[in-house]
Amino acid sequence: MPDRIVNDFSLRISTPNGTGSQSSNLILLHALTHMGLAANAKNLFPSNIAGLPTWYQIRISPEGWQSRSEEWQVLVPLNPATIGEDLAKSAPGTVVIDNSSWKTADSQFEGFIRYPVPFDVLAREISNAKLRPKLKNLIYVGVIAELFGIPEESLEAAIGSIFHSKEKVIALNLDAARIGMKYVREELEKVDPYNLEKADQIGDRILVDGNEAAALGCIYGGVTVVSWYPITPASSLAEFLISRIDPLREKDGDKNRYVVLQAEDELAAVGMALGAGWAGARSMTSTSGPGISLMSENLGFGYYAEIPCVVFDVQRVGPSTGLPTRTQQSDLLQVAFLSQGDTRFPMVIPSDPKEAFEFSWRAFDLADRYQIPLMVMSDLDLAMNLWVCDPLEEPDAPMDWGKLASDEILEKYETWGRYRDLDGDGIPYRTLPGVTTDPRTAHLTRGSGHDQDGNYSEDPVVYSANLDRLTRKIDGMVRDLPEPVIEEHDAALGLIAFGTTDPCVQEVQANLPQRVSYLRIRSFPFHDSVGQFIDRHAKVLVVEQNQQGQMAHLLRMSYPQLAGRIASKTYFGGLPLTAEFVRSALDSVMVEV
Repeated sequence: MPDRIVNDFSLRISTPNGTGSQSSNLILLHALTHMGLAANAKNLFPSNIAGLPTWYQIRISPEGWQSRSEEWQVLVPLNPATIGEDLAKSAPGTVVIDNSSWKTADSQFEGFIRYPVPFDVLAREISNAKLRPKLKNLIYVGVIAELFGIPEESLEAAIGSIFHSKEKVIALNLDAARIGMKYVREELEKVDPYNLEKADQIGDRILVDGNEAAALGCIYGGVTVVSWYPITPASSLAEFLISRIDPLREKDGDKNRYVVLQAEDELAAVGMALGAGWAGARSMTSTSGPGISLMSENLGFGYYAEIPCVVFDVQRVGPSTGLPTRTQQSDLLQVAFLSQGDTRFPMVIPSDPKEAFEFSWRAFDLADRYQIPLMVMSDLDLAMNLWVCDPLEEPDAPMDWGKLASDEILEKYETWGRYRDLDGDGIPYRTLPGVTTDPRTAHLTRGSGHDQDGNYSEDPVVYSANLDRLTRKIDGMVRDLPEPVIEEHDAALGLIAFGTTDPCVQEVQANLPQRVSYLRIRSFPFHDSVGQFIDRHAKVLVVEQNQQGQMAHLLRMSYPQLAGRIASKTYFGGLPLTAEFVRSALDSVMVEV
């Protein structure tokens, strides 16, 4: 047997969608984290309900990297429709755990380390015939556990965490896994080098997906109105929020102090959120690229009428319906200049669940403070995959409702109008129904041309002044948006990335003989430090997950005098990015610097 390789390999499981493998795969992931391993998992699933191929890839590494590996060392091809493709894509020497009940030709396994397991035959040992189809997948969990060294106690803990400690359910699943474990002990001889051992990679970190973290951030941020329409990959954000808001939110007697509405479509969803924001509620909606397209006109109204709300764009592959269950960072240009006319929509861009939580609760403060729809830019990889991340930290400051036109405030000003810039910061005082008795606050909220007092106007001077004030407001907003994270090194080349590209960059940086300078963008419009970073380097490479280099385009538009220094490398296949791609992109540019 080759030298032992400990806690350093990727495992790829292939199954038909809808066969119940998701629970089994989650049990494996949770068992690894119970062992103290910071494993990372990517669920690559189709957009239909059942039948098409799905892959689940778990990566274990000594450093606990949270990015996908392009190759896998262990393959469990349990989908007869794709076994040929799965084997063809596997490198020689890959460990293959296959279903020998299928009688697949031995010639297909040449060059691999093969462990044939008669899964169909073993499934008959599951005593509960009714639940046998659901429990069958636990057999491959047991085989993997026994072959590579996952203790039974970790399996039991993982099953309990998935099924919430229901003793009977835990026992049924564990018994099914033991069938696979027993088969390995009695029938197979281990001849591969891969092993798992307990480690202390996790510490106090947690396992959570981005949609769950964002939903909790909304609750801690004080959301009171949630209007949404289902769409992959944003649906689970609202669904998780629904499941958690009741126990976490105080009640007024028997009455809830929040409202959750599933609208008839995305237009209605954002319209409800804007109406609630106008009335003073902390409101939000969650959607993806197609929904953003439909929300465009209403969000333009919110921008121009200056109504706060928070919008989550969990990005997926487009155009049109595109690939609904694949990931991308391709809504940047659509959102930055959303709707007709001259707009700049502020965006915050988290890279992990901890930031998804923090940016979510902060988004409500920013929306209220600057009276604007605030866009939170997530993506499917962050939103729907589980990540090992630092613990979520509760808000460290009271909620900021911004400039409200109370009677006390109005007494300070002889002249007042809904859109008057009384303090020189571009931000007017916002009115809320019933808050003040001053008759001056009566106005019509409109998305058409209006003057400082909210009255209809088509005067070119009035319109231009209003747009200039909005620009001044958003320019000032930059100081409160999340600042970029910068790692400076003595290098002529700078690297820029954002969102879920960051884990890949961190892995590459750790393995470079000389690190490059790196800036991670976390918001738009950009902080001055972004332009200063570009100016300090002879060449800057922007790595992003879309075809057209949308972040690079935004940077060139923001810093036209530096446009010649900005290069772009893009991946747009829909799979989570890999460190291998980032390293290749860097290598291609380094020769030019």
